[in-house]
Amino acid sequence: MSLIPSFFGGRRNNMSDLWDPFRDFPFTGGALSVPGETASFVNTRIDWKETPDAHVFKADLPGVKKEEVKVEVEEGRILQISGDRNVEKEERNDKWHRVERSSGQFMRRFRLPENVKVDEVKAAMENGVLTVTVPKAKVKKSDVKAIDISG
Repeated sequence: MSLIPSFFGGRRNNMSDLWDPFRDFPFTGGALSVPGETASFVNTRIDWKETPDAHVFKADLPGVKKEEVKVEVEEGRILQISGDRNVEKEERNDKWHRVERSSGQFMRRFRLPENVKVDEVKAAMENGVLTVTVPKAKVKKSDVKAIDISG
């Protein structure tokens, strides 16, 4: 068992889940951020679970319309989920006391396993939750052939 989860919080479910030292760090510039935006939306968190029939991705995207989200499979098996949440128009007479809701662009990419049907990916948006379902290909069980032993 790794000591990393006890030092840095959170549990890691598998070896491909790498520790990111910049997770939850409020970036102030660079390629990973959008100026003036908060990391919580820019780095949208997505759950990925595997069922017997499919890989299912779920992302909480409150206030984002389905027209503002793109789901793509590129280079064979790279699932890309991206989008943009626009900033509300500010009226000239408005006086803001607090701005906590985030806005801006986000993009997440996942390398899918070999046993998926990329031609049958489905996406649905309901109540601010995007669900992407990637069906698994049926694993062909090899036929067992008995071999007679001579002698």
